[in-house]
Amino acid sequence: MTELANGEGLGGLVTERADPRFATIDTASVAELAALMNEADAEVPAAVRAALPQIVPAIEAVAERVRAGGRLLYVGAGTPGRIGVLDASECPPTFGTPPELVRGIIAGGRDAVFAAQEGVEDDEDAGRASITGEDVGPLDSVVGLAASGRTPFVVAAVAVSRERGALTVGLSCNTGTPLSAAAEHAIEVPVGGEVVAGSTRLKAGTAQKLVLNMFSTIVMVRLGKTYGNLMVDLNASNAKLRERAIRMVATITGEPQDRAAAALEASDMQVKLAILRLHSGLDEERATARLAAVDGRLRAAMEGER
Repeated sequence: MTELANGEGLGGLVTERADPRFATIDTASVAELAALMNEADAEVPAAVRAALPQIVPAIEAVAERVRAGGRLLYVGAGTPGRIGVLDASECPPTFGTPPELVRGIIAGGRDAVFAAQEGVEDDEDAGRASITGEDVGPLDSVVGLAASGRTPFVVAAVAVSRERGALTVGLSCNTGTPLSAAAEHAIEVPVGGEVVAGSTRLKAGTAQKLVLNMFSTIVMVRLGKTYGNLMVDLNASNAKLRERAIRMVATITGEPQDRAAAALEASDMQVKLAILRLHSGLDEERATARLAAVDGRLRAAMEGER
């Protein structure tokens, strides 16, 4: 068992400290507890804001590699792993990306998404194997997630990813961590002690989700997956998303919803194609070619850029 796995020094981590503000929560009313938790949660965005100088260059570097054809992989164990899987799973319906473009890797595999798999986070060999099994290479970006910043599975995965030439990011809620040392880009968001001491699914989990929101959303915006703040690459796979797609086409083109709906049907429910055809009067073949010429960027296609 390694030093990372055996718990030495765990009590010194900020995320493990017992915050005296919450020392009597077992005697508090529901209303008092809700107010305390809300107060604690309100501290998280400020901690994320303080880390923006670390977050911004990491996102810029990831966006560059994804634009060049690489993948974005999140690696975590337990709650951080589930947060990574959640963020990755939302990209295909929101931005129309292929499932393999943004992926979540969790220690223990699929079963660990739904139930705790004790001990898997300590397995360094499994962390390395998770990366070699994905054939991670120089175009890829790997974001390691660990509230403690010392989870062996994650640190090993990030270290081997870096050896293979991938861009590596370490996101933790402590400072000066092994994960930060292993990664090219270290993001440290110390949120302090939790309402329940050591339960890093709380403030630390919220911080990690906020940062991953930035990663996936900003990368996709930079790739032209939105027009303004509208998700024009969404996959209209259900009634709600089809209605949203119709509204977007109508809003951007200024056409009534019946014409927008007809244009979508004629464009195989591809929002950008329907918008460009209505806007420019191009047929499907020419509209498709124009979008391809500008890497799918709707604004550039509408402005006639090549």
